[in-house]
Amino acid sequence: MRAIHATEAGGPEVLSVVDLPEPEPGPGEVVVDVAAAGVNFIDTYRRSGVYPMDFPHVPGSEGAGTVTAVGPGVADLTVGDRVAWAEAPGSYAERAVVAAEVALPVPDDLDLEAAAALPLQGMTAHYLVASAFPVQAGHTVLVTAAAGGVGLLLTQLAAARGARVIGTVGSAQKEALAREAGAAEVIRYAELADMTTELPRIVRDLTDGRGVDVAYDGVGKDTFDASLGSLRPRGMLVLFGGASGQVPPFDLQRLNRAGSIFVTRPTLAHYTADRQELLWRAGEVFGAVVEGTLSVRVGARYPLADARAAHEALEGRATTGKVLLVP
Repeated sequence: MRAIHATEAGGPEVLSVVDLPEPEPGPGEVVVDVAAAGVNFIDTYRRSGVYPMDFPHVPGSEGAGTVTAVGPGVADLTVGDRVAWAEAPGSYAERAVVAAEVALPVPDDLDLEAAAALPLQGMTAHYLVASAFPVQAGHTVLVTAAAGGVGLLLTQLAAARGARVIGTVGSAQKEALAREAGAAEVIRYAELADMTTELPRIVRDLTDGRGVDVAYDGVGKDTFDASLGSLRPRGMLVLFGGASGQVPPFDLQRLNRAGSIFVTRPTLAHYTADRQELLWRAGEVFGAVVEGTLSVRVGARYPLADARAAHEALEGRATTGKVLLVP
């Protein structure tokens, strides 16, 4: 089968197409014919060496497809079942081995490409608004990169809970997408001379000087200080990603001076710690798309062989919504 190898830690140029033996399922595993694989920033962290990995390796952890083989001990999946997953290493391939315990049943009414676009970013958006900081009617929330894959879903879910969403974006096109998703106010950070000081000022102007209840920040280094400065006293910064780089260590006394604020750095794995919680989050996200109350935007589809171009576009902030690789 064809797959993508990251040959060593480095930039997108380390990605290449290789031929690998057909996978076989082990105990508790299934082999899936991959309809589409999700491209996520965590893939770039693993490729670049930000997260330690063995090389070479097949990148990717998210996708959807049809079960073609079932390993010993798997009782609830059969050949022909449609499944999706958020954490199955080696998903940039024509076929992937998926542990049955992380396989998510895909509703009949949900297209497999849409299913591939939802597990990681959809469940991330779900735990952010439902658990990391439970959003309620009357809250004002700040969403950085509101036109990105998580940002569009997060904006919709927060607005559906009755929150007022202030989004940041980089262009007029992305502003339109964020507003369509439910953002009440949109700030174009590319037009700010100094984001660290100007974004908090604008946010406070929009909130009568109070600040937001929560800032959801998936950008990281470039926006962390601005997000921190936009919070109300006892507000919370939820740092869930580092698209611009990792946030360096900082003085915890800043939290005191800013009004006894909170900072958390969550990850999806800790919010899908058991099968019941995993299925609950996936079921709510998949169900909302089927019902039409949540829209998933696939912003770009690349052939499997163009994984390098997909990573370049993602890291260059040239994408909106979800990026998929289609074998």
